Amino acid sequence: MIASLDALPLARTAGARLTTSLADSLTPARLGLIGGMLLVPPVIWRFTPGLSEDGRLVLIVLALAIAGWTMSKLGDSTVALLAGLALVVSGPATPTMLYATLGSELIWLLVAAFVIAAAVKASGLAETLVVPLVAKARSVGLLFHGLTVAITLTAFVIPSTSGRAALMLPVFLVLVDALGAPRLQRALALLFPTAILLSASGSLIGAGAHLVAVDAISRLGGPQLGYGDWLLMMGPFAVVTTHAATQIVLWSTLSATERAAPLTLTPPSTTGLTGGQRTLALILAVVVMGWITQPWHGLGLAFVALLGAVGATWPGLGPVKLKAALKGVEWDLLIFMALTVLLGQSLIASDADEWLAGHVLSGLSLKDGAALPLVFAALGAAALASHLVITSRTARAMVLIPSLAIPLAALGADPTVLILVIVAGTGFCQTLPVSAKPVALYAGLERPTYTPADLISLSARLAPMMFVALFAFALVMAR
Repeated sequence: MIASLDALPLARTAGARLTTSLADSLTPARLGLIGGMLLVPPVIWRFTPGLSEDGRLVLIVLALAIAGWTMSKLGDSTVALLAGLALVVSGPATPTMLYATLGSELIWLLVAAFVIAAAVKASGLAETLVVPLVAKARSVGLLFHGLTVAITLTAFVIPSTSGRAALMLPVFLVLVDALGAPRLQRALALLFPTAILLSASGSLIGAGAHLVAVDAISRLGGPQLGYGDWLLMMGPFAVVTTHAATQIVLWSTLSATERAAPLTLTPPSTTGLTGGQRTLALILAVVVMGWITQPWHGLGLAFVALLGAVGATWPGLGPVKLKAALKGVEWDLLIFMALTVLLGQSLIASDADEWLAGHVLSGLSLKDGAALPLVFAALGAAALASHLVITSRTARAMVLIPSLAIPLAALGADPTVLILVIVAGTGFCQTLPVSAKPVALYAGLERPTYTPADLISLSARLAPMMFVALFAFALVMAR
């Protein structure tokens, strides 16, 4: 009894602390968010006449997931996992469907590509190839465009923009030390994440959002786009916008005299590629050729990538062991992608997409093509602005494809064009350090790079160029 009485003050203190903690965490903003999310199910259930039960449940889960991605502090993967579990529990999806997405080809493709990227990073191949190449530039302008070419090429073998940002970081540090001038350093720091993000649209594996887009296009009756198909359709757009952005970085950060100033960069002393680097370069070339020629040999993209991953980590052949390379796989990204694909599949499998087309956009007719330019303009603007609300590129695609592309496709617009415009637009995300991992990485270095004001200023110049490019791309593709 004495022990119990002695414990009472401690219990009261713990209870008081818990109450205070809960009171502090339940701010008005959070209470408003919780209240709004609690209203989502009854509102959707009440105002979706004619929609099936599965369709209503999918819309509820999608709306709650969007709220989680845009307004909560939960990670993107956590929100996607909760959404996937909710679909299974409520009925629109089954456990088998959930497990199948985790074992899909796109997941294995990304696993293999991350392994290959780890091998490239461990070997120092990128630095060995790029630094001597750009050292031949005779002016700042030529240096920047040469770097843009090199950065663009990495999009065809590295599966994520954050991976490419880490891969190119040693190159950036070598050049910054060689250049010295603070203004040149700032311009170079702005160039790297900008080129990394915009060039990604030219490669099927350049961003996870592209694989989500390919899946959605095929499910909407469009073509099954392969590595070479994507390159032919999106490659020119990526090259044009990336080099245009490079020129904008030069114009906005350096004077004409500084842009034309001669350079005397000295490449690091090297005897060329080592034997291991030459072997890895050959493996990369074989993998890329295997992806491009996939329609002829019939092997899937993931299978070719897995063969390359085995070669890049083979004992005595690759620079890193498979176990170590697997540690560099972004597993949270893979889980996020698998579960958002499940969400998209459930939306299409139910009648939710048809309901959206018939009720939300019922007054719009796209059969004659008269309204298409206006649709493309609105779609491009939405895609470009979405990074201000949703920080994940794949999440932006996952939100915009079902909410805009799928309903518009049901009204007669080409789903391939709509989805490609969305994923190309979501690559623009340079406004804030939190907008993309490469932007945050180069902003967070110990040495001075750029400020938030620099990013906003650059973004204000890039946005009009990207909008015009997206609009022109959509018009050409729609012919």
